[in-house]
Amino acid sequence: MHAMKAQVRNGHLVIDEPTDLPEGTEWKLVLVDSVADEMGPEERAEFLRELEISAAEADAGQLIDAAEVLARLRAPAMIWGAPRGREPKL
Repeated sequence: MHAMKAQVRNGHLVIDEPTDLPEGTEWKLVLVDSVADEMGPEERAEFLRELEISAAEADAGQLIDAAEVLARLRAPAMIWGAPRGREPKL
């Protein structure tokens, strides 16, 4: 998984590079400028580093199912064995 560049042409987003994604794959798009406007240079660099790490983890199959994450977040703090707000990282 990696970031792809796209442009708007005739009201449609067009990816400017080949992809091996299956036909019909749905994407959630966020404008880079909308995120960048809210971050300073150091914050943006950290954000981009974390995205790269996340992509590498996904490529390596090191994923946690979203349902499991949500269940953990909704669980009472005692299940985690730590006070609320100090739960271990997933």
